[in-house]
Amino acid sequence: MAILSKDKVKLNVTGKNKEEVIRMAGELLVAAGHVEPSYVDSMLERENSLSTYMGGGLAIPHGTNEAKRYIKSTGLSIIQLPEGVDFGEGNIANVVIGIAAVGDDHLDILTSVAMVCSDDDNLERILKASTPEELIDIFESEME
Repeated sequence: MAILSKDKVKLNVTGKNKEEVIRMAGELLVAAGHVEPSYVDSMLERENSLSTYMGGGLAIPHGTNEAKRYIKSTGLSIIQLPEGVDFGEGNIANVVIGIAAVGDDHLDILTSVAMVCSDDDNLERILKASTPEELIDIFESEME
């Protein structure tokens, strides 16, 4: 099973709030078979205790350490939000990347995703991507 695939990418999403967008990112991971539904609740729980907003328009919601038991396989979901959604304290996320990782994979994946998105050119390309394949290509070419 691919870590990132077009069925786990949503483009041009308008989110009402961060909870809705985090739930959407989690549901994509559930639908793809990466996690059990309880993992989505743990993503919201983590967000309530510590924001997953990383800066530069990027948020990377993921579950709590206790939620690892709900992860079946490593996977990513990506939500593109051209209008952005408030992640608190005026931090607007335009890209929300849901992560579920088996074992210690999450540290490598978080680092790789952060590196891809810390490049302003990449972030602009992510925001302007018009197809899931185009967005996936950005990540796959940079995360190799």
